[in-house]
Amino acid sequence: MALSDLFQPEFIKIGLEAEDKDEAFEELADAFCQAAKSDIREDVLEAVRERERKMSTGIQKGIAVPHGKTNAVDRVRGILGISRRGIDYDALDGEPVYLLFMVLAPQTETEKHLRILKRLAEMLQNPQFFTDLASQTDPAAAAAVIKKYESILTALD
Repeated sequence: MALSDLFQPEFIKIGLEAEDKDEAFEELADAFCQAAKSDIREDVLEAVRERERKMSTGIQKGIAVPHGKTNAVDRVRGILGISRRGIDYDALDGEPVYLLFMVLAPQTETEKHLRILKRLAEMLQNPQFFTDLASQTDPAAAAAVIKKYESILTALD
């Protein structure tokens, strides 16, 4: 599964208003449920919070990848949130987070879940990807940035 398939424009929320990690989880869960036309908010929150209790998913400067497993989703799903002000995330580096890639997977999709996280980690190695994505003001443009950088990475594979 391609990241560009996972983070389609309807699953990208620009202008997150959350000030802290828990508010961000709630805002992304609400946006996900609205885009997916689903009422699994509590399942999403439980899965992400359970994983977060193990260790912060604020993985590198300005970036968090909250993720979790729940059978409330039928396949690997995701939503991207972009914050302008930054979110107090309790990240490993102590810095605010601006990009949040929330990934959800059914309990049975461990391999796909890990492949998505690995692909995302590979793309995030390019600092220009962060810069280009964080500056977007339109979900379709943000989705195009993801597709562009994924194409570059695929060409290098």
